[in-house]
Amino acid sequence: MYKVVIGLEVHCELKTNSKNFSGAKNIYSEIPNSHVSVVDLGFPGTLPVVNKEAVKKALKVALALNCEIPDEVIFDRKNYFYPDLPKGYQITQAKKPMGRNGYLMINVNDIDKKIGIRQLHLEEDTASLDHYGTYSLIDYNRSGVPLIEIVTEPCMNSAAEALAFLESLRSIFLYCDVSEAKSDKGQMRCDVNISLMKEDAKEFGTKVELKNINSFTNVKDAIEYEIKRQSEILDQGGKILQETRRFDDQDMKTYSMRSKVDAIDYKYYVEPNIPPVKISKEYLEEIKKEIPPLQYERINTYMNEYGLSRYDATVLVREKAIAEYFEATIREGADPKLASNWITAIILGHLNKFELSINDIFITPKMLTNLIKMVNDKTISIKQGKEVLYKALDEKKDPTVIVKESGMKQIIDVDAIKNWVMEVLDEMPEAITQYKNGKTNIIDYLVGQVMKKSRGQANPAMTMSMLKEEIEKR
Repeated sequence: MYKVVIGLEVHCELKTNSKNFSGAKNIYSEIPNSHVSVVDLGFPGTLPVVNKEAVKKALKVALALNCEIPDEVIFDRKNYFYPDLPKGYQITQAKKPMGRNGYLMINVNDIDKKIGIRQLHLEEDTASLDHYGTYSLIDYNRSGVPLIEIVTEPCMNSAAEALAFLESLRSIFLYCDVSEAKSDKGQMRCDVNISLMKEDAKEFGTKVELKNINSFTNVKDAIEYEIKRQSEILDQGGKILQETRRFDDQDMKTYSMRSKVDAIDYKYYVEPNIPPVKISKEYLEEIKKEIPPLQYERINTYMNEYGLSRYDATVLVREKAIAEYFEATIREGADPKLASNWITAIILGHLNKFELSINDIFITPKMLTNLIKMVNDKTISIKQGKEVLYKALDEKKDPTVIVKESGMKQIIDVDAIKNWVMEVLDEMPEAITQYKNGKTNIIDYLVGQVMKKSRGQANPAMTMSMLKEEIEKR
């Protein structure tokens, strides 16, 4: 058996109006080279200007990841030549990244684990290459887009942990509103470093890098394939080559791209055209105030304070807007468990069916709370409550109004229900005999008969209880 060691390098494009060092629009476009600036292309005589919003959002993520923040913002030049890098260098951060020595908590199989964050730095994205049969074309739209790179410690030991980390990290991007983090648009990409070592070994095995994986599913599949591939080589007494590989999502295998013996010397030096800027404590405090309670914190609150299961809590925090809707419902006075049941079972089902967001629906937290209270105090039955909520969602109508107009209000008057019970039993003496002879499921039929007489308004639980009590007397 081998111990798997995984480290991730995650790239995320930030949501800003303009690019990182130029005034070009930061908009996703399928029209090649439609948002390009001479600054991003490195034309002679042009100078970069730092995007303040990009710096702020990078710092916000660093704070959310519990990182140590530098005393100043400094950029560096990373020198290398590649077709997607028009200047021949990339403006990035090496000496003082936006964050260092942070962590992110994840939970896998009900076990909490702290994933170390080595660093988070802000840089400009490269252009993208479109490969064809015998040639490649360059699209410079992406060139200069503000990009954060988050490098973890090699502390994950399974594909499940890597996936949990990526999902938790993406939730931070969305909760903090720094990026749309859509993999299909290349806004969130990932490199995976993976090695295998014997359980009792003191040193890591040979590291293999899996480059530019665009979806979480592909990350999981690539890691699982690579674990199998490396295990088979080691079992046969072979050696793992230190190399960079790519994952093919068609045949679900990884393929060698190039060997990687030593780290490339990028000849970093401080970017001479961007002066350093001090980061004040007051500025950081302003940013901290904008960070909402995050997924991990909310899940623990929902479990410990509201008594929800981990599964329900996880479903509710998947989107920040849904978590806020749930919390608003509780503030209106709804029972947390009941609110969770109604939101996860009915409202989220409605959203998925019609591809809506929680902000698109007519039902407010106050309306939902009033409906839950009507079910709780037996004004209407649970079945009626669900019917009302479905109708309210479809017709965009207040549930209270629907209950009133439909005459659904339950009758809980003991004498009224007893009269209907007596009438039904007097009319159907054979049903009493069948019940006493062991055909106890006939009680549901008798409840139905009482409901008919009461026009569906008799409380079902009280009706069943009275029927059983009266049958025993006869």
